[in-house]
Amino acid sequence: MQYAGGNRLTLLRNGEQYFPALVAAIDAARLEVFLESYIYADDETGSLITDTLARAAARGVRVRLLIDGFGAREFPERWLRALRDAGGRVLTFRPEFARLRLRRGRLRRMHRKLAAIDGATAFVGGINVIDDFDGPEERRPRHDYAVRVEGPLAVEIRAAAARLWRSVARTVVRRGAPLLPAPPAPLPAGDQRAALVIRDSWRHRRDIEDAYLAHIQSAKRDIVIAVAYFFPGRRFRRALVDAVARGVRVRLLLQGKIEYALVSYASRALYGSFLDAGMEIHEYHRSVLHAKVAVFDERYASVGSSNIDPLSLLFAREANVFVDDAAFAQQLCRSLEEAMRTGGARLAPRRWREQPLFARLRMWLGYALARLAISVVGLERYH
Repeated sequence: MQYAGGNRLTLLRNGEQYFPALVAAIDAARLEVFLESYIYADDETGSLITDTLARAAARGVRVRLLIDGFGAREFPERWLRALRDAGGRVLTFRPEFARLRLRRGRLRRMHRKLAAIDGATAFVGGINVIDDFDGPEERRPRHDYAVRVEGPLAVEIRAAAARLWRSVARTVVRRGAPLLPAPPAPLPAGDQRAALVIRDSWRHRRDIEDAYLAHIQSAKRDIVIAVAYFFPGRRFRRALVDAVARGVRVRLLLQGKIEYALVSYASRALYGSFLDAGMEIHEYHRSVLHAKVAVFDERYASVGSSNIDPLSLLFAREANVFVDDAAFAQQLCRSLEEAMRTGGARLAPRRWREQPLFARLRMWLGYALARLAISVVGLERYH
């Protein structure tokens, strides 16, 4: 992991901060826009971003939108026509043609949420193109983060977006896709150090997991991890237990709402061992927790798209920004602590162990089914 200096990083919380910043950056684009999103919903936010992209394309900006064939499978035809008529291009990563066919390749999704504008400004995080709220009954935003990057690291993010675009384009047209001319390298925009860490199925298969493990293993005081789906493998679990054993305070902010039953119950089956090891588990109930972030010793931080589960760590294309900057890490840490206080509930080890038998059986059944699914797709050594 190579940190690049000279960057200005801005932490963005929820769509309320992210989408205005993204729209402003696209409206200011002069040369090109790459945008990647796993989900691209047919709602007010999707309409806003589509209109913004179409405006950019109409004034001559090279607009390249990449969506996932499963997460954005209902991308509206009217938006596709509008973007193409304006001069933009839209590609789909692994379109869903045979939805009832069970194949391992269907798990290889493009889960990144990434934007690169003119090679000078970029965004990486966990926020999809979708309205920010659970539903009309609560009007509480998903808890999520992104980071705006200005400076040299934006060049690396742009290069990663261009590589994936070219790879998908080559698959679609069955011939070599042309290289897009890179914008001039930006001048330093600040003094913060950060690194882009991606996960793919070729050269970077375990890069995000390895980056997490390196920071966990070197942490001396404090680790805070907030993630929507937490079903770590043996190496990850062992690293967290070892961190607690050497005196590190480990806090996990995890999803309190049941969103996907199998994953939720399977992950909860691991809580007992984490609590017994001395970790703190805080469940977030105020709204849906969609974050994928971490802070280590209030010095290093990670913001990105990768959950800590086999799909993200072993199948999906993901992108995280790791930051070496105390001010940024402390800002993220304070935000997570606020979420724990105002929207979370800490699990008491004794009460967790005294749960009714039915609740424990449900968790272990979920765990057994998840293990079976992992074995079926050939990942039995993950757990």
